[in-house]
Amino acid sequence: MVELRDIEAAAKRLSDIVVRTPLISSHMLDEIAGGKVLLKPECLQRTGSFKIRGAYNLLSQLSPEQAGKGVVAFSSGNHAQGVAAAGTMLGIETTIVMPEDAPPAKIENTRRLGGTTVLYDRYKGDREAIAREIAAERGCEVVPSFDHADIITGQGTVGLEIMQQCDELGETPDQVLINCSGGGLSAGCAVAIRAMSRGTSVHTVEPEGFDDTARSLAAGQRECNDMTAISICDALQVEIPGKLTFDINRKLLGPGLVVTDEEVRSAMRFGFRQLKLVIEPGGVAALAAVLSKKIDMRDKVTVVVLSGGNVDVDLFASIQSEK
Repeated sequence: MVELRDIEAAAKRLSDIVVRTPLISSHMLDEIAGGKVLLKPECLQRTGSFKIRGAYNLLSQLSPEQAGKGVVAFSSGNHAQGVAAAGTMLGIETTIVMPEDAPPAKIENTRRLGGTTVLYDRYKGDREAIAREIAAERGCEVVPSFDHADIITGQGTVGLEIMQQCDELGETPDQVLINCSGGGLSAGCAVAIRAMSRGTSVHTVEPEGFDDTARSLAAGQRECNDMTAISICDALQVEIPGKLTFDINRKLLGPGLVVTDEEVRSAMRFGFRQLKLVIEPGGVAALAAVLSKKIDMRDKVTVVVLSGGNVDVDLFASIQSEK
């Protein structure tokens, strides 16, 4: 089990690497919620998402021998960019397996940050199998996107910061809403948040069709998604929750929340027009849950993690042009 002290140690490794993103408020959101809403905009983070936290935390602890052989990862984009950036900072060669239909901006940024990309068909190929084949050929380390203790503890620094910043504001959050794919961010944050405030509930937010964590929490066991499903939230599409992440999440999380693609689109428009933030579909799901009132927020303090802002320009413009 990952512990608070592990996350605190990760925070020290990351202290000069990541941005301590602020907690921001909006009177309009408070009125909608009937309570206080605080936003944690990891879309303003280095590489445009929280993923740099876990990637750097893992890569920085590799032995010189491991680092010398390079690493391989698999990702739809945000983890890819985090791994590429961390590798460049640490002088470690990085190869990332990415779906060929990932947003072009994510593929281009991964390459720009120093990563070598290997593209595959997400509906026919197995990204983990491809990555492990590359690792076996080269003798290099695999850097999972969520199901690894060092990734979880790195992502958990988001939750640690939330609690520290709430304390600075004189607030205790009643609930924290976190976008979820494989569960690394929610697991790490839940460890930190629940250790520092037992009364604070933590909830995942997922898109329809990829609500595996919500269904798994309800069932008490890991449930799979139908990978032929389609969602605008490319960053939140996995087949099944991680083994390690779900073991943590099932003990610490409240019920999962689910949003539609249309609710996500509406939240992206709200984020840009009202908050002046560029947030990607997978990064705005938790805000969509607030705007569509998927959970009771009246007279409560609700913290929302905006987990990423790496969205394709054409897609963003198209969504913003909608009414």
